[in-house]
Amino acid sequence: MDKNTLVESMNADKEILETAKSCGHYAMCKIDFLGCGVCASGLEKHYVSFYPQGRMDLYAALAEGEIPVTRKCLEITEGCNLCGKCDYNCYFSSELRPSKVMKALKAHIADYLNNGGGIVDIPHDGLLVEIKKIVGEEWASNDPAILAAYHHDLCPHVEFHQPRYVVLPQSKEEIAALIRLLRVQGVNYVARGNGASSHGLAFSDGAVLDLSRMKTMDFDEKNWSVTVGPGVSAFEVQKAAQQRGYRVNTAEPAANVCANIMTSGLISTYAPSFGIGADNYIDAEFIGKDGEYFRLNELTAPNLFSFQNNLAEPEHLAICVSVTIKLHPRMSDEAGVLVPFDSLAKALDFSKECAARRIGLAIVILGREFISTFLAPTKGLATDVKEIFSLRLGMPYLVLLTGDTHALRSVRDMGHPLINQKLFKTLYLNIPKLKSSGWLDMLEGVSNDQLFSYLKLPQLPDLAEMALGSSSATLTRDIDPELRPFFTKLYAKPELTNLVWINTFRIYSSRYCRANPSVSLVFYLPIDNALIREIQEGFDAIAAKHRVKGEFGFITPLDCGKRCVFEYDFYFNHLDPEEKVRIQEAAREAGALLDDYDQKTGVIRQVRYLVNRGCCRTENLLYTTKG
Repeated sequence: MDKNTLVESMNADKEILETAKSCGHYAMCKIDFLGCGVCASGLEKHYVSFYPQGRMDLYAALAEGEIPVTRKCLEITEGCNLCGKCDYNCYFSSELRPSKVMKALKAHIADYLNNGGGIVDIPHDGLLVEIKKIVGEEWASNDPAILAAYHHDLCPHVEFHQPRYVVLPQSKEEIAALIRLLRVQGVNYVARGNGASSHGLAFSDGAVLDLSRMKTMDFDEKNWSVTVGPGVSAFEVQKAAQQRGYRVNTAEPAANVCANIMTSGLISTYAPSFGIGADNYIDAEFIGKDGEYFRLNELTAPNLFSFQNNLAEPEHLAICVSVTIKLHPRMSDEAGVLVPFDSLAKALDFSKECAARRIGLAIVILGREFISTFLAPTKGLATDVKEIFSLRLGMPYLVLLTGDTHALRSVRDMGHPLINQKLFKTLYLNIPKLKSSGWLDMLEGVSNDQLFSYLKLPQLPDLAEMALGSSSATLTRDIDPELRPFFTKLYAKPELTNLVWINTFRIYSSRYCRANPSVSLVFYLPIDNALIREIQEGFDAIAAKHRVKGEFGFITPLDCGKRCVFEYDFYFNHLDPEEKVRIQEAAREAGALLDDYDQKTGVIRQVRYLVNRGCCRTENLLYTTKG
């Protein structure tokens, strides 16, 4: 079998190829967020190619004739033992079954070899030999089977190029030596965390420095801090902090903390309490382009606290090799509530007041897209959730607020009907029942003139549980039958329906873009209802013009309610070339719209201008008018 025959054979399995090309590169297969473990070969080899995400990229690259069959290709393929752990992790996030791709990869490679297919040896060049002297023989490669997993994400704006090398340093000394070597050789490089970005930020046609081996965590409880290396993910440090009785301010679970701070300033629902940008860390250590070390607390360090409201240079000023972040206390009486609203204006007024009065730890306004995607375990059920909350219940916006007993008492004293923890658990576990259940109709019969007044009935949580039950088997009845027993046990765990745990670890947010990838417009602005409405209407018009789906994502208040962070998402089919062109135009117009508003108002700050500036002071980001 020659290479062309292999390509034809793999392309014949169109469903498998589509699955392989649908990985969102969210990197959830690299963290044990469900407690079922992760790929053993990935933990051993560390290269993305040895994780399910990388093997799906490998399958697609082979199927489309982009790379030959190499010795690393065989090692990666043989390294999968078909344990099936990836199915649990990936199905939870994306409703995909990577094991089917793994089985197909093994079968096609076996057929290729059995039919006389040749193995291509990839020679080492002189620079790779020098790189391996720094990091060790196993930790640098130019094999296409390795490079394929560092080649692209689903960002529609970037023209991707295969890197020359992938390198996995394990210490800051190795990074410094690599930077000096690559600088002398005139080779571009980029630092990569978990690669969870969807904006084409972790790619280079030179060397990709994958920092995932640098997983150091050093807790200093006397000084309420923890110092983490660039390979530590949000989930990992949050789990370690919780085991010690603390909380840290983190964002997406698979995002590595150092990279998350550097690229976005770390956007969290805890921002009303813990802040953004420089509020998140005590100190950080870097290696500059000259290969020299510096810490932000040094008087002679470059000024990374500044912010300029324009695109930064794409090249790293420096690579963050450790960051010291704050530990925060956890109260024993913390709980969460969902406060429903029929309009964004009302949700904004409530959130702004809570932030101004410092009520609650975490506050976020969720729109119908995030509500349905995060809550539903399948794409089909997400459609039902959107209809139930937005149309049947008249709740297109939910404010998630967590806090202690005093904070939640204050929310109740404000007079808003709310969904408490017990009612949320019942509703969540019974999502498949709600659409056809007469229970929703019953709610109308016990309502008065106040919107959602039935939520104030003290007996409602108990009545709901009696009427609907509280079995996780109800929630999982539409899940793939082969995986259903695992997920039925999973959703029976109390933390999976606990609003505080959900908000702290944010594993449900990994379902973002489950149906289709998106281009996200994330930006800071005042909580000005009229301005926010104008911008959202402008985005909606752009989405309609270019025939792409556009949806409100979330808003979180900041700085005592004076500012907020707003996300709006344009969704697209990444497998449709014509739609990719439309999304490019839509995103360009949306970015220009925000630039225009900033010119008129002077108060808009786009996160795309924060790339490589995420260490900046909050005041410089939110309030400085001149760069």
